[in-house]
Amino acid sequence: MFQDAFFKKVEKKTNVSKDTILSLANKLQSNDMKDEKVLREVVQELGKLTGKEVSEEKTQKIINAIKKDDVPKNIDQMF
Repeated sequence: MFQDAFFKKVEKKTNVSKDTILSLANKLQSNDMKDEKVLREVVQELGKLTGKEVSEEKTQKIINAIKKDDVPKNIDQMF
């Protein structure tokens, strides 16, 4: 019950469905976060979900930061 209410709030604020969120979470859990192909897919999918275009240069910077475990606490700093 709590989960449904939570996902409804998130969906209302972001226009991202529960299924999309769960699918992305599953992709992150079931893959190696050092795999560049997976990281590239996740970055591009997040860009689409947020309505922001992520350039190839920015994508590569994000991938490199994740691979080096150099991700800022505030993800907004990366965009």
